[in-house]
Order: sequence, then structure tokens, then C-alpha cells
Amino acid sequence: MIEVMRQQSYPGSELVFEQTLDDGINYDRYVVSYLSEGNKIYALLTIPWGQPPPTGWPVIIFNHGYIPPDQYRTTERYVDYVDGFARAGYIVFRSDYRGHGNSEGEARGSYSNPGYTIDVLNGMAAVKTLPAADPDRIGMWGHSMGGHITLRAMAVSPEIKAGVIWAGVVGPYPDLFVRGNIPTGNDAAGPLPTPATPGAPGGRGRWRLEMVETYGTPEENPVFWASISANSYLADMAGPLQLHHGTADSSVPVAASELLQAQMETAGLYSELYVYEGDNHNLAINFYTAMSRSVAFFDTYVKGR
Repeated sequence: MIEVMRQQSYPGSELVFEQTLDDGINYDRYVVSYLSEGNKIYALLTIPWGQPPPTGWPVIIFNHGYIPPDQYRTTERYVDYVDGFARAGYIVFRSDYRGHGNSEGEARGSYSNPGYTIDVLNGMAAVKTLPAADPDRIGMWGHSMGGHITLRAMAVSPEIKAGVIWAGVVGPYPDLFVRGNIPTGNDAAGPLPTPATPGAPGGRGRWRLEMVETYGTPEENPVFWASISANSYLADMAGPLQLHHGTADSSVPVAASELLQAQMETAGLYSELYVYEGDNHNLAINFYTAMSRSVAFFDTYVKGR
């Protein structure tokens, strides 16, 4: 539950520099580690070259999307994404969630378990121990499942000044029961899928069944399902959102971002939505446009604070 997560502490730990990687174009790259609920969690860290600003470099906490945990590698995937923010003068911190790569702990997914969000919040605390980091200028970026984590983290922590989400799983929990187009109104709960996602090890869709068995359906127990949804707590977020989504996304429907945008407007909060006609889940066609807009947004609401 969001309220319970708000009552917890996320102390993180000092960062341990585990490995020095090849330099980026204007920044250093490292593999680091920190502690989260007793687990040793690894992460990719970039630090700009040159003299830091008087208060330290602004920080972007980078939340990656779903990658099979046993296939995940710290230095693989999202290379161009991290580079785009790192070369723009940000410390970038990308956690290897528990059970991913060499990180300790069990990978249980982000939709029915708070573990990944806890790892991200503890990682944020760990980054703040860096002398080169500005603890008051922190933004968060997320893609797909990482968008879900970003929205939850922003609902929990007021330290995140702005968020950018690409193709995020950001609908209210009743909508997460629906594959394909997200319906609205009385149909929002949608049909409950019985099989696990085909070809997914362990069944990535099984969390729905397990949670319904424990807590009932969203129609039977709406108070519970609202209590675990970040969408119920948008008015409490400390900063604005920027959303990006492609209309040809076959993994997460564009309706998810459109609904979140409408909810932000209803709550009187600032947000931006960019819809890319014919683009896919990774915004491959409009990558550089989306990246430029994302950097500009962080420059305004994080770096420029």
C-alpha cells in the first residue's frame, strides 16, 4: 500500500565502487553497489567530467523496463538512453533490481510486490551520499515497468522533483487486468485472464490471479486496489510528469498514458503527453526527439531548480 510505503524509511547505504568501466563521451562510468533491505544491489553509475556545480551535479534515477532477470546484465540494454542523460550533465543511476544480474534477493516483479520500488528508493538515498551529487535536484525516468516504478516512487517520496515516463505501465490497478486497449468507466475492471503470459518463464501474468485470490477482484474490494495504486495519490506528488507513448505499442496501450494525463489534469497538476503516431514500445522511430524533450524537461524542472 502507498500509505504503508510512506511510513517506511529508505536509508540506502554508502555506494561501493565495484568496477570502473570505459569512459563515456564526457562522463565516467562505474558499476557500484549498495544495500536495500539487506540485499546487495548493483547499479550502473555515470558522473560528468569537470568541476561540479556548487551544490553538486543534478541526478536522474533511471528505472529500466522488464528484462528477464536471468538475462539481465548491468552494462547491457538502454545504453543510448543512459548516454543521452549522462552527456547532458547529469549523474545517472540505474539500479539492477533485486534478483537481476548479480543483485541479491528474489525477483518477484513490480506489480504485486514493492521490492523493486524499495530498491530504487534505497538507491536514491545511496546516490545522495556522493559528494558530487546534489541531493535537492533529483529526477526520475522510467520505461514500461520502470514507468510503473517511477510513478509509485513519486507517490511515496517528495524528494523526486520531476518524472519522465516512456510507454509506462501507469494505469490504475483495475486497468492492469486488461490486455490490449484499456476500457474506461464501468468496464475498467475488464476480464480476468486465466493463463499466464505465453512463453514467459514463471508466468508474468500470474500475479493477477494470486492477488485476486487473496484480496478479491477490484469490483469486490475497490478500497484495497485503490490503496496500492499510485494513481490514487497523484495530488501528493512533489513534481510534474512528462509522458511519451507510441500508438503502435503492442506491449502497453497508449490509453494508459492518455488516462494518466487526464488524471493529472483533473488533479490540477502539470504534465505533458507526447504521442508518436506509428511508433513502438521503445519509441524507436522518434527516439532522439523523445530524448531531446526528456532532457529539456529535466533541465527545466530538475537542473534549473
